[in-house]
Parts: sequence; C-alpha cells; structure tokens
Amino acid sequence: MRARRVVLALVAVLGLAGCANAAAAPERWHNGRLYLGTGNTSGVFYQFGGGYADLASKYLPGGYEVSPEPTAASGDNVIRLTGGDVEIALVNGDTAAEAVAARGPGAVRGAEAGKQRPIRALARLYPNTMNVAVRSDAKIRTLADMRGKRVSTSTLNSGTDVVAGRMLEASGLNPETDLQRLRLSLPDTVSGMKAGVIDALFFIGGLPTNGITELLDSAPGRFELLPTPGLVGPLNAKFGPVYSSVTIPKQVYRTPVDVESIAVPTLLLVTADMPDELAYQLTKVLFEHQAELAKVHPEGANFDRVNGPDTEPIPLHPGAKRFYESG
Repeated sequence: MRARRVVLALVAVLGLAGCANAAAAPERWHNGRLYLGTGNTSGVFYQFGGGYADLASKYLPGGYEVSPEPTAASGDNVIRLTGGDVEIALVNGDTAAEAVAARGPGAVRGAEAGKQRPIRALARLYPNTMNVAVRSDAKIRTLADMRGKRVSTSTLNSGTDVVAGRMLEASGLNPETDLQRLRLSLPDTVSGMKAGVIDALFFIGGLPTNGITELLDSAPGRFELLPTPGLVGPLNAKFGPVYSSVTIPKQVYRTPVDVESIAVPTLLLVTADMPDELAYQLTKVLFEHQAELAKVHPEGANFDRVNGPDTEPIPLHPGAKRFYESG
C-alpha cells in the first residue's frame, strides 16, 4: 500500500512538471504547420519552394513543418496568402505591386479588406526571366507574328499570364482578340507544343526552367526561344520600374546564341500578422542555408543579403527587417 502511494506521488510530481514544461514552451503559430505557395510543378517556383520548405522544416526552432503547395503561381499565391490558405508565398514583384496598389489578383479593396490580410516581404530573391518558345515551323520571328496563332500564356492568375499579356500589348497586339489565347499549365503547354496544337508559349521563371529544357531537348531544331528586345522601356513607362532587360545565356538551354528577354524580381512574402520571431527565423534560414538551397536549383545562389531588403513597394516584415539590421 505504501509503495503504491509512493508511485502515485511520483506520477503526480512528474505530471506537474510536465504541465510546467508545457506552460513554459512557446506556442507555435498555426500549431507549427505552415504552407508555402509555389507554382506549376515543372516550374522553378515549385522546385525552389520545395527546397526552402525542407530547409525551414529542418532548421526552424520550435519544430515547425513547412509544406510546399503547387499553385497557379504569383497571382494565385497572392490570393491564397491574403485569404489565409498559405502563410508564405513566392510572388513576382510586378504581381505583388499590383496587389498592394489595389489592382490585379489578390488586391485588397474596400469592404473586402476586412477579410484579407496585408502582405509583407521577407526577401527579394532571384530574377524571374521570361521564356518565349515557338515552334520553328510557325513562322514567328517577333511577338507581332503571333497574330492569329495559338499561344499559351500559362494558367489564369499566374505571373506569366499577366506579363505575357503586357508584352503582347506592347507589341501592338490585343491578346484577347488578335490571337488564340490559351491558359494552360506548363506541363500541358509543353505537351501541346510537342503535339503541334500550340504554336508558342510564355513562361516566366528562374533559369533553367525544367519544362522549357524538356521542350527544347525533346526535338532539337523543332522548337526555339524567341528574342523579345525593346520592351522594357514601354513596360516600365506604363507599369512602373519593375522590369529589366536580361539575356538568357546560350549555355542555359544549349541554344545557338544568347537570347534577349525581360525579367522581374521574385519576392518571398508572408502576412503582416506573422509573429516577428518566426519571420526573423524564416529569413535567417534563407540566408544561413543558402548554399544548400543552391544545390536544389541554381537560382538558389542568385540572391544576397545586400539586396534582400529591396522589396518595395512591399514593406519588409519587422522580423525580416531585424534580421537585415543584425548584420
């Protein structure tokens, strides 16, 4: 009987200690489960985002689990982020700028503002480059030659769809009436190009993008990248200084020559209600384990701490700001 009382006493003491430890443990935001909005499964957002999610799950203090979610990319990610479906998102800088300016997918407007959460940035990442691929027999030598053609501008509400429409307009085309505009995922678009039922595609992403590599390697000489020079000036004049001129080096896709294109920065976004410490730690993981991220995709090496806080017009999250200021 005495032994039983001793055991019960020990159980009670251990139970109280367990309660004390539980009370002392910091509460994990969203019960420690976070979702990261990425993009098409054959695009760089998905590959890069998956790598970052794995690193965050491994290195975030407190036992967080971060899961990458395949999405329709930038615009869809803003909608999901402000609506509470994901806590972290990869978004093109122009799409993010449109959202905070109350335009485009995910824009916070009027009465809807009470249901949507303001967005904040953790970092400016690598540039997203526009890939424009055409069938060699489609006789497309400029964007203007896409008149009357079957053209995939990627999924609706994606960053590609937005930028492709702007590029076509800057080239003198109405993307809704002057061509047959298709809004298909990159895997479906690549399949359509191979089948000969799509003449051209747009896809903006890091270099190289797996889907574009697959297409060009599938039948050398049948498909080619289309140069798109002279568009940055008109685009920035209309939409603000978010675009830059870039060159896709010939070694990226083993093309005969370098190809002129345009790029827009990638932003890593969260919501304003994320705890400061969590935002700090997410930013810290990004930079302290960048070498591991670069092994997942080459674009993991193409950002740095100096330019990381350059996320305007999206404000930095206070936690991220503390990381950059910590030196």
